[in-house]
Amino acid sequence: MEDDTIKLLRECNAGIKMGISSLDDVMEHVKDSSLEKLLMKSKDTHCRLGDETHDYLREYHDEGKEPAPMAKMMSWMKTNVKLGGEDSDRVVADLITDGCNMGVKSLHRYLNQYQAADDKVKKLAKETIAAEETLIKDLREYL
Repeated sequence: MEDDTIKLLRECNAGIKMGISSLDDVMEHVKDSSLEKLLMKSKDTHCRLGDETHDYLREYHDEGKEPAPMAKMMSWMKTNVKLGGEDSDRVVADLITDGCNMGVKSLHRYLNQYQAADDKVKKLAKETIAAEETLIKDLREYL
């Protein structure tokens, strides 16, 4: 049980860090103030979830996991290539929606893979999924 708990926490930790990094990468390209507020609110939610993840990791005497360097590099490149030619809110919404969809898919996979994880950690993973799904829904008007 503890092994699954730690593994699920690590994946949540890496995913949340990736989400925050992606939000930071696009923020300077946002023109619409409502979109900017929406993304900042999402970043605050991700930071809160990240803090909660770190608290659990400390409880289990684990340091967490960084996002895969290749995934971070590919995300950064995709963001800069797409926004390099077209600096628009639609592109930002599209990029963040894609990232959220990947996060939701990954977290569902990890919830299925680490079924013996502690219920409070599963709840945290589900809260993270819900935050991603809410952001996807809220971004639709900008696509």
